[in-house]
Amino acid sequence: MIVLHPVLEILGTRGFDLWPVVDSATHAFLPLSGRLGTTEVGTAVMRIAECNDVDPADEDHPRRPADPLGGFLHGLLTMEDLFAAGGLRVTDTATGVTFLPGCCNGLDERLDWFEVLDGDGWACFGHDPAPLAERVGDAVRLTVDGDRAGSPVIELPATDLRRLLADAERDLADFHRSATGWTTRYVPDHAPAVVDALARALGLPAPTGGPTGPTP
Repeated sequence: MIVLHPVLEILGTRGFDLWPVVDSATHAFLPLSGRLGTTEVGTAVMRIAECNDVDPADEDHPRRPADPLGGFLHGLLTMEDLFAAGGLRVTDTATGVTFLPGCCNGLDERLDWFEVLDGDGWACFGHDPAPLAERVGDAVRLTVDGDRAGSPVIELPATDLRRLLADAERDLADFHRSATGWTTRYVPDHAPAVVDALARALGLPAPTGGPTGPTP
């Protein structure tokens, strides 16, 4: 059986105390869906904010607030281009092979999967490892590390991949709805702005309209 999940790359949460998060000091991939508990949603929001916790060199950019919460959310709420480290994880439960996004890949890059199905027929998803997806006739071959000879692969029908991608979009939309409720409890003074920023970071349709994210 082939399963596919949108995942967020987590580098660890030790020392974070602005809201409840999963206590972990290890690197992991967190599957995003509407089934996450409160601390898991908080972990995801923390990581997305962390991915964008930068101070642009632009002198016209707003200054970082002095308060810890406002300071931590500053990049997420003021940057135009947002990033959420991760992508799509594909697992063949029969063989145990797992295809993971590589370094520097973002969840908003999901449109590249449709290039495999409907466009050039191939796409890469980061590096170290270098995951590669290729269209081969009516099937799609997923190579875990395109830079390594003899890398494990997963093959599945293109029609199955299209269905799995649609399921992933629903999982992300469900996660965003859960995160919307979470913001009203844990960051009420910033809730609408955080909700909008999360949608942009994940490549989802803006809550109040705007550019749409990937569609199957």
